[in-house]
Amino acid sequence: GAGPAAGSGSGGGAAAGESWYLALLGLAEHFRTSSPPKVRLCVHCLQAVLPRKPPARMEARTHLQLGSVLYHHTRNGDQAVTHCVPLQWLISQQIPQFEDVKFEAASLLSELYCQENSVDTAKPLLRKAIQISQQTPYWHCRLLFQLAQLHTLEKDLVSACDLLGVGAEYARVVGSEYTRALFLLSKGMLLLMERKLQEVHPLLTLCGQIVENWQGNPIQKESLRVFFLVLQVTHYLDAGQVKSVKPCLKQLQQCIQTISTLHDDEILPSNPADLFHWLPKEHMCVLVYLVTVMHSMQAGYLEKAQKYTDKALMQLEKLKMLDCSPILSSFQVILLEHIIMCRLVTGHKATALQEISQVCQLCQQSPRLFSNHAAQLHTLLGLYCISVNCMDNAEAQFTTALRLTTHQELWAFIVTNLASVYIREGNRHQELYSLLERINPDHNFPVSSHCLRAAAFYIRGLFSFFQGRYNEAKRFLRETLKMSNAEDLNRLTACSLVLLGHIFYVLGNHRESNNMVVPAMQLASKIPDMSVQLWSSALLRDLNKACGNAMDAHEAAQMHQNFSQQLLQDHIEACSLPEHNLITWTDGPPPVQFQAQNGPTTSLASLL
Repeated sequence: GAGPAAGSGSGGGAAAGESWYLALLGLAEHFRTSSPPKVRLCVHCLQAVLPRKPPARMEARTHLQLGSVLYHHTRNGDQAVTHCVPLQWLISQQIPQFEDVKFEAASLLSELYCQENSVDTAKPLLRKAIQISQQTPYWHCRLLFQLAQLHTLEKDLVSACDLLGVGAEYARVVGSEYTRALFLLSKGMLLLMERKLQEVHPLLTLCGQIVENWQGNPIQKESLRVFFLVLQVTHYLDAGQVKSVKPCLKQLQQCIQTISTLHDDEILPSNPADLFHWLPKEHMCVLVYLVTVMHSMQAGYLEKAQKYTDKALMQLEKLKMLDCSPILSSFQVILLEHIIMCRLVTGHKATALQEISQVCQLCQQSPRLFSNHAAQLHTLLGLYCISVNCMDNAEAQFTTALRLTTHQELWAFIVTNLASVYIREGNRHQELYSLLERINPDHNFPVSSHCLRAAAFYIRGLFSFFQGRYNEAKRFLRETLKMSNAEDLNRLTACSLVLLGHIFYVLGNHRESNNMVVPAMQLASKIPDMSVQLWSSALLRDLNKACGNAMDAHEAAQMHQNFSQQLLQDHIEACSLPEHNLITWTDGPPPVQFQAQNGPTTSLASLL
């Protein structure tokens, strides 16, 4: 092979030069893709290219690969920056054959800067790259997505929405309806986060039309449909419309089944602007489980919520072995947040507490996850405190959560629960009145959620009941019932029925009381809601006693006894866990785990 190359003068030299470069590149790639990756050897091969003074394009490409390998496979951000900084000048040069290297370098450098918390250095870099990449559709779209994401992480949703709008228009011009839909759906997601519902509706309608009309790769089409339906379902759930959402949710579940039967044929789209994926198939599956759990919890089908949470968490465990994508931890935290609320209702406080502790561990691993979920975490601890009757701690947890949240629905949820704490304490009238004024369901209710407004009527009814203003209480509770029946909000229905039953019992109207408490009991056992069952069985016992039905009274008393025992057992178990100390945490990052020193402590030892 040496003869012809030597004889062909300068051309042969270039070819020979290419061959050593390709050999080193091949070796580097072999080491990078080994299982596990042999990063050190890969870096050695790439570094061996640089001293040989290769042509400018090769040199640039090598620096980029070194930066990329060091960024993705090691914790060495500084070294990665060292290799990418020489590429900065490239970004401002107008050299046609450097296009791909130039834009990839801008993208990677921006990621590096963000990791080093130098977001303000990353933004102008991306803007410059966006400005000069209009002739390269793939990179132009990718850089727009990247800058929009950066603004989103900084909670500047207005700038992010503007960029996604620019992207959608660009994708339309370059003939990529698929990527146009991705830009518009992403914008719709941010508008939902911002509660700009007037703008969301026309946008979602447009997205629906684009998705239906697009004729392309079936997996890509179905994944657009999943994105679209997930937005619709979460929009309904945010509005507390548990019944209205059902057709959408059913479509979403069918859609994900269709996707799981389709094969991932690696057919590359002909339009480079179409080279985007919203989420991997496996992530979409977990997401659909997740919104199903959200629905089941809100509607009060808690056993169903439990079943889907188990499936989703198992799948997440498998995925996390191979994939360290931060979205998986977010999914895991949101699932746990929902199942913890279910456990508190079904009377499994000890398990709920261990899961709260699990959320703390996940948040310790990621400051961003913690800043996004700190308010929810304190809210869950507040709900746990109510369930174990630690009202002072509940108040402290809810007050902390209110300080940390900017989310309107969560704010209203916390205020509603804090009001219930003040009602139980019975001596906090001033604070209670000012809270109730802020969530007045008859007048200027702060959020559009059907479910939260129904809950606000219930809290009013509860307060009027405790004050002995029974007719007023009945009016509020009938409003709750009307609203909760309209949207199948089982738990609110059960709570309102049993409280109405209690009011009629106090007023001596036993027949009407019975008409309320019997369906309340049936509904509570279907959910199952332990505290409503406890309350209903006590009321049934007293009702039957008052009516002289000794047998029924005895049966109800037996039921009440059983529920009391179960709840007491669980109460003792929860309070004796080392994690119970979490109820005193109200400041800063989650505390390092409260673990028992030598094996599990007995309830007695830890109570002493």
